This record gives sequence, C-alpha cells and structure tokens, in this order.
Amino acid sequence: MRIPPRPERDPNHFVTVLLVSPLADDHEALAEIFAHTNWRLTSALTIERASAALRTGRHSLVICERRLLNGTWEDLLERTRNMPSQPLLIITSLQPDNHLWAEALNLGAFDVLPKPFERQEVVHVVSFAWLHWRNQRRQREREMEALGRAACG
Repeated sequence: MRIPPRPERDPNHFVTVLLVSPLADDHEALAEIFAHTNWRLTSALTIERASAALRTGRHSLVICERRLLNGTWEDLLERTRNMPSQPLLIITSLQPDNHLWAEALNLGAFDVLPKPFERQEVVHVVSFAWLHWRNQRRQREREMEALGRAACG
C-alpha cells in the first residue's frame, strides 16, 4: 500500500518552524519537544540551506543558534527581511547575556530562547511568536485589501 505524501501546511493555520543550528543536541531536543505538539519542525545546518528552505514560504518562525558554522543569526535575519511573508526569528544561546537580548530585540529578532531547552518555555515562546506573526500577516493583508479598494474606487 502506497502512503500519499503529506500535504503542505499553510503557515496561516499551522505552526511551521525552521531550526537553524550546527548543534545536533539542538535538533534532538526540539524534535522531542515538537513531537508532543501538532507543530512542524524542519532543520538546516547552514544559512544557505536555511535560505533555500525559507524561500518556500512555508515557515512562519525560525529558531536560530546564536553562532552558526558560516555566519550568525544577524546574517540570517538580514536574509529574511525582504521575504513576502517574513518569518519571525528566535535566537538560542547557552548563556544569553543582556547584550544579546538588547541587540536581538533592537535588530528585529522576536525573542531569545535560553538553552538547555525547557519544554514549557519553548511552547510558550513558539506559541506567542506564531500568534504575533499571524496577526501581523493578517494586518498586512487587510491593509493591502484597503489599498486595492481605494485604487479601484
């Protein structure tokens, strides 16, 4: 019996998260947490792979390790800026300090998630980030519809 492919999920209705980290422990820990949710987690080890995955438009959130093999979270944030449906970026760090928190929030990241990952904290941050992303997207859609009506009227 052939199993049909899993349908792609609309990010407006499902939490779709891309994890970008060179650390196997990050992938294992979040996969375990996500296994107990109805969220979808995909993974990338490098900025290039993450960029390719994000071009599909299916991801509403990105969880990114502070330091990557070929760059930093700032490099990835910059690559997401002009995406039509820009995902929100959550940074992870083993020891987030005040400088990281301030820099992250000032540059446009959504939040900083400390490690080791705690299930309740991950669920809280991801849930809140996705709701924020979805509300922003709906607001942009309403604004575009209003502009369209104004142009036609």
